Parts: sequence; structure tokens; C-alpha cells
Amino acid sequence: MTRSIFAMEIADLSAFAKSLRKQIDALANKPSHAEMLNLLARAAGYRNYQHFRSAAQSAKVLNDWNLKLDPEPLPDEVRVLKALRHFDERGRLIRWPGRRGLQELCLWFLWSKIPATTELTEREIGDVLNRLHLFSDAALLRRELFDFGLVHRTRDGRQYRRLEKKPPAELGLLLRRMEIAAETA
Repeated sequence: MTRSIFAMEIADLSAFAKSLRKQIDALANKPSHAEMLNLLARAAGYRNYQHFRSAAQSAKVLNDWNLKLDPEPLPDEVRVLKALRHFDERGRLIRWPGRRGLQELCLWFLWSKIPATTELTEREIGDVLNRLHLFSDAALLRRELFDFGLVHRTRDGRQYRRLEKKPPAELGLLLRRMEIAAETA
């Protein structure tokens, strides 16, 4: 019979040792090999050795399959289609959406068009935003980008810089749909 090797990670060695000592003190005689495995597993926070072994095997399988425990969420196509209604065929924002969820997706779109790692003056970021919308309110968009945490501005409001963050899955779908719409127009 082959011997399986399972690694055990112990977050708090002191608590582990205290738990193990307490369990051994409660025994009337020396523990057998199987009893010792159960004692070690319980000290590490598992119900018994079988529970520890099962958890270790599951983690190995997930790692071998390269699966994530929390997979990336799929983009919400309905939200993207609703957001697309606020853009023209050239990818410019026609009107500011009334719903916060759509506003956020539009802000992510604007964020994606701001040059990364570049300091922009208030006028420069205003010019970038003016090219991306048709309702002539760059100040609203600047303020919303800052309030939503997508840009950083100096205290005096003269310099702006895009903050690098992971965009939602919907942004990629929105950009692809806009490219398709621009090609067909």
C-alpha cells in the first residue's frame, strides 16, 4: 500500500501545541498511530484525520485542475445592453443614466479611456471627457470619477491621475459591443 503524504499548515503553533497537549493529557495510555493522527488533526482544527485528509485531497485536486474556489463572475449582459442605450454609434455618452448601476458602468468606460500612469491637468482630463460625451458636463463626470474612486486628484483639483483597479466583467463586454456597433455603422 502506497503512503500518501499530506502537508499540514499550522497558523498558530502555540495554540496547536496547547490543544495537542490537552488531548494527550486526557488519555489514559499512550495513543496508537491512528489515535495520534486523529489528535494531530483535531489540534489543527479538523474533526479527525479523515476530515483533514479529505480537505487536503480536495485542495490538491482543485490545484491540479487549476480551478478557483471563487470563479470570476460572468458579465451581466442585460446591464450592458441597458448601458449601451446611453452611447451613440461612435462610443460617446449621449446622456447621463439615472440608475446608479448604469452610471458605474459608464464611469468604468470613461476610466478605460483615460491614459494610465499619466498626470492630467483639470483642462486635459476635461478635454478627454468632452471627447467621450455629448451633454457638455465634464465637471459632473470628473466629480463622479473621483467620488467612485477611479481617479485621484490633488487637493487643489489641478492634477488628475487614473487609479489602476480591476474593472468589472461587464466593461470588457461593453467595449466589445461598442467595437461591433462601430464596425456595422
